[in-house]
Amino acid sequence: MSLIVHHLNNSRSQRILWLLEEIGAPYTIKFYDRDPVTNLAPPELLAVHPLGKSPVIEDDGRVVTESGAITEYLCERHGGGALVPNRGTDDHISHLEWLHFAEGSAMTPILLRIYTARLGEAAAPIEPRIAQQLDSHFAYMESRVGENGHFIGDSLSAADIMLSFPAEIAIMQGMAPRYPKLAAFVNNCHDRPAWRRAREKGGAYYGY
Repeated sequence: MSLIVHHLNNSRSQRILWLLEEIGAPYTIKFYDRDPVTNLAPPELLAVHPLGKSPVIEDDGRVVTESGAITEYLCERHGGGALVPNRGTDDHISHLEWLHFAEGSAMTPILLRIYTARLGEAAAPIEPRIAQQLDSHFAYMESRVGENGHFIGDSLSAADIMLSFPAEIAIMQGMAPRYPKLAAFVNNCHDRPAWRRAREKGGAYYGY
């Protein structure tokens, strides 16, 4: 059975397509479209996983969820350890930190901003705190982009791929002037041939 990516348009599953293109693993895509009114994932994804979220992959009948876990799984099972620093090194520890920061710490204020945006004035009491947390997390990322344009070491890592999504959110929210290193990081990601192949295969992705 081939590796299947259950891919939702305009979602974090785009990173998984990019990762697969970088490691050269064969895969097929099963497409799902967001509801044009609610922007929510379609109910068909519930047949794949009870939470009805994407990304989800299937590999030889095994369903794997959660972006960080999928990334680690693919690098180990299909990537021959590519895009991951050598185990036992300080870079590997940093890699794990950043890999999980992308979906843990970074996504919390991003999701809060998305959800509270629907509340209008009712969100005013907590908006300053959300803004402060967004700035804190994006500034932290900005401070850790290396001179070579990567978060770890001298070449692309799986952590860079995971971090591309929160970095893209910062730029889409008009923060490029405040975070020029993040803006350059996003541009460099999008210039990679593997990213462009994934974008072509995956379809609509936030206007990029």
